[in-house]
Amino acid sequence: MLDIKFIRENKDLVDDAIKNKNISLDLDALLALDDKRRELIKETEEIRAHQKKMGADQRDQAKELKDKYMALDYELKGIESEFESMMLLVPNIFSPDSPIGSDCSGNQEIYKWGKIPEFDFDLKDHIQLGKDLDIIDTEIGTKVGGFRGYYLKNEAVILQMALVWHCLDKLREKGYQLMIPPTIIKEQALIGSGHFPTGKDNIYQVAAPRDLCQNEEDKEIKYLGGTSESALLAYYSNQAIDESQLPIKMGGYSHCYRSEIGSYGKDTKGLYRVHEFMKVEQVVLCKDDLQESLAVFEELKNNACEILEELGLPYRVLAICTGDMGAGKYKMYDIETWMPSRNEYGETHSDSHLTDWQARRLNIKYKDKEGNKKFVYTLNNTMIASPRILIALLENFQQPDGSVKIPKVLQKYTGFESIKPK
Repeated sequence: MLDIKFIRENKDLVDDAIKNKNISLDLDALLALDDKRRELIKETEEIRAHQKKMGADQRDQAKELKDKYMALDYELKGIESEFESMMLLVPNIFSPDSPIGSDCSGNQEIYKWGKIPEFDFDLKDHIQLGKDLDIIDTEIGTKVGGFRGYYLKNEAVILQMALVWHCLDKLREKGYQLMIPPTIIKEQALIGSGHFPTGKDNIYQVAAPRDLCQNEEDKEIKYLGGTSESALLAYYSNQAIDESQLPIKMGGYSHCYRSEIGSYGKDTKGLYRVHEFMKVEQVVLCKDDLQESLAVFEELKNNACEILEELGLPYRVLAICTGDMGAGKYKMYDIETWMPSRNEYGETHSDSHLTDWQARRLNIKYKDKEGNKKFVYTLNNTMIASPRILIALLENFQQPDGSVKIPKVLQKYTGFESIKPK
């Protein structure tokens, strides 16, 4: 969220973000609510101060003041609840160089790497390759797991884990702290990362037999994380970190779950859009220094690009426009990898700079050298997400004999150089 003082002092800037990010929010109504909130806070504080000065012989007046205080306090609590809910909807401002656009058509290509492969034989998509090589089964996956369900089998299992291991090794070498966070998380972690309230439809709620729970903690509603970002950020919630510890760089590995409720009818076949997958995520906390944070933003992008280049996969980088970047983003890149059966690039990475928008929601601060407490800046980017990346690997490296070559960088993990028809 943004600071209410910043919102008041930069109303036009925030209004511009609301408009260009397609956010449904009446900023004037929010500010009017804040005026009323401030007024009630002042009135209740004045009553409290008056009560402290009253003597024992003023019982009638004391009761009258108490009743008035109780009524105002009740009204204040209701207004504060509404105010906090509206504040969660206020978008972050966007960077001056972010493209202005209403949807993904406004995204701009800023970099491209690799040569698009040409095939002199009949091209197979990853679904057919998966069947022929006996490494992917979406038919039984759907029967067992429901719509978008899948099984990875045999060499595909090894290939997916090789990708994970390679990315974890890379991040460890670069000084990132490796973590496997919980994937069953509380609501506050998702509010803090900005996935709630607006993205709630895309998150699975965990059903629990509450009548059988032994304590109140077990009865609390929990959710399945759609990315390790939420849990990694929440690790530092309500903390004041010493400046000397920054930047904190984390590499999180987790299973991820998404309902994909907003993608009805899109990519219904294959592995492009599934409900559960594995991901290695990069998350960084740094000082509230814009130049330093922008350098980290580029670093996160470069880490992902380095992986794709080592794999030999053609890709492009897009600067994401205002209408496609989401409420909390200050600046955003998508990295898309070439997928032959689609005859186009498909999104495989998402690099985001959120300034202190998440840190304010999670109350993550740091103490500078003078002892002042400031909110950190947060950034994140995918390192690898699978099985989607398997689409690019299988399709780009398929051979005339029906086999698929394994990129050399992964062969030390897989122990084989190709996947051959059975």
